[in-house]
Amino acid sequence: MRSTNWKGYRTAAWFGQALLAVAIVVVLFKGQWFAAGSLAGFLLISYLFVAFERKLPTLFDLIVVIAALINAGGWAWDLYNKPGPYDEIAHFYTIFAITLAVGFMLYDELMESFYTHRVLFVITIASLGIALGALWEVTEWVADFFTPKQIVSGLFDTITDIMLDSLGAIIAALINLWGLHERSLANAPSRQQSKPAKARIEKPSATR
Repeated sequence: MRSTNWKGYRTAAWFGQALLAVAIVVVLFKGQWFAAGSLAGFLLISYLFVAFERKLPTLFDLIVVIAALINAGGWAWDLYNKPGPYDEIAHFYTIFAITLAVGFMLYDELMESFYTHRVLFVITIASLGIALGALWEVTEWVADFFTPKQIVSGLFDTITDIMLDSLGAIIAALINLWGLHERSLANAPSRQQSKPAKARIEKPSATR
């Protein structure tokens, strides 16, 4: 089984960004300026993540670039409004990827507080993803006033998107819970070694 820090993930992420760059050149030759701008925006976001984020395993480089590719295609070629489940896949996967990444980044800060409150941990991480999904819907609604494409197709489309955002957030939170458990098991020996030292420090104050 590959490690989550396998170098191949980052190589695949750079390849995905190369595809975005090629797509930008193609649409520029066709004079599709909005498509080129959309692709360039997602290329910039994914590049900054892969180039400068070092707290997460390299697997997340690939996860984020895939999300960028999916959304870039949706914005550049209006795939969100084409027949098929493209819009639903984009919502589910994007919120899943963001929630999973944020949950992993918060492990160290949340481990001590939430390890014995696992349900609360899942609710906290999932709520973050669901909130991001709601913000995404607001962004799409505002974008309809400033872009030549109609992104929001109606109430049914909005509710379906929020449901899929929520599903992606919940699944990501459950995977984060598994990761929290694995991280706690890995850190268990160091915590056990620190307990005697802590006891020796606190013992004099207990005899006063």
